[in-house]
Amino acid sequence: MRVYVPLTLSGLAAAQGAGEVGPGPLTAYAVTPGLREWYVSDDIEELEYAALNRAAAASLRLIAQSPDDARRRVVLALDVPDGAAVADPGHGLDASSIGEVRIARALPLAKAAAVHVDAEDAGQDVAAAAAALEAADRGDDDARFTVDGAEDHELLWFGVQEIPQLIG
Repeated sequence: MRVYVPLTLSGLAAAQGAGEVGPGPLTAYAVTPGLREWYVSDDIEELEYAALNRAAAASLRLIAQSPDDARRRVVLALDVPDGAAVADPGHGLDASSIGEVRIARALPLAKAAAVHVDAEDAGQDVAAAAAALEAADRGDDDARFTVDGAEDHELLWFGVQEIPQLIG
């Protein structure tokens, strides 16, 4: 099963140094029954893209909590055994947790398939979105528009071997 773990650049650096993402439990995103129902598609590539975008939104929340971190969303795509990622059925279709899974243990970086990171030119929009998250959560339409501005940036794909250059 492919899971998408939201990180920051400093979180990616820590994972690189430790050789793993963790410790557990970890929150990640994947193609879950809830995501399938919400997205209403049978196309696995579309579903995985939706899970990746859910992880990117979670990465934005991590950035908002880390004022000293670079303003670039980071998502690490990893392959885990099918039973390793468990969706919480108690969440149902709660919009904030669609596609969310829990992983009990740290994940070896050797299982990573790719890294998805914002381009450097997204930094200003990501910074504004991180600053506006709290107001957007309270229902402020202008803040929601600002958050959506970060989501307009596509994450770039990088091979795992490129992590040292990304965090350098």
